[in-house]
Amino acid sequence: MNVHHLELFYYVARHGGISAAVRKIPYGIQQPAVSGQMGKLEQDVGVKLFERSPFRLTAAGARLFAHVQPFFEGLDGVAAELRQAAQPELRVGGAELVLRDHLPVVMRRLRTDFPKLRFSLRTTGFQSEIEAWLKDGLIDVAFTPLPAKAPAGLQMARFTTLPLVLQVHRQSPVKTAEEFLARKKISEPLICLADNSEIVRGFFRVLKRRGISWPHIVETTSLDLVTRYVANGDGVGLNVQVDSKAKNKEVRSLPLTGFGVVTMGALWRGQASPLQKAAIDGVRTYAHATWPDLVCRD
Repeated sequence: MNVHHLELFYYVARHGGISAAVRKIPYGIQQPAVSGQMGKLEQDVGVKLFERSPFRLTAAGARLFAHVQPFFEGLDGVAAELRQAAQPELRVGGAELVLRDHLPVVMRRLRTDFPKLRFSLRTTGFQSEIEAWLKDGLIDVAFTPLPAKAPAGLQMARFTTLPLVLQVHRQSPVKTAEEFLARKKISEPLICLADNSEIVRGFFRVLKRRGISWPHIVETTSLDLVTRYVANGDGVGLNVQVDSKAKNKEVRSLPLTGFGVVTMGALWRGQASPLQKAAIDGVRTYAHATWPDLVCRD
């Protein structure tokens, strides 16, 4: 059998007919040429492969399509793997604080195994945007706060859990988070991520159970901006307790009791490539070393 004939048959079977296939084949070929070559393929195999009008695969055609489909549909993936092996590229998304303060250490280590590594970064405070980037193939992996279960179509690995804190300006007279939470309605602005982020959703679930209202919200796109605006005296911040590198001398952190923790980890789509797996394992190892008492065991 002629391999080119098999390729044309794959497009015909996949798209439900010769005319539909001609519109999808990624190079120029006319309908009569495809029709003629399908006739030659049927001569080679000695059996009819499909009915023309209306289009329907015969039993023999269905068997042949099942045989060639994995090969032709896997070609793009193989090509991508070959290109990545020659010049590996990793597109990373996630929380700004993670990409800025923690990921550089991991990327330096990755270059040991992937000396020609190229990478790009995308940061956002919107969880929905990160998930959309992954599903649309705009990033390869995200390091970010995680939902309770993996979003549809994505894989997930938990690394560590970080406690929530309220941040106040160093000159604030408030000494504990409970001083705020003892009120039924809190008047100070709450500076936090968008209301669809896991951090904010979980926080407000607990407030609702306690019958506490915090109506004045100032949304930011990163946890770093939360700290910056608290330092500027613009309100009370909702943040996670991280290491000393993220501390600001103008800000005090007040531990929150009974509000759960934020789970940090990785999201990706499909089966992880060797490069993706190396990055995920590298960030996991770094997180476990940085927060040894807060390790998640998947």
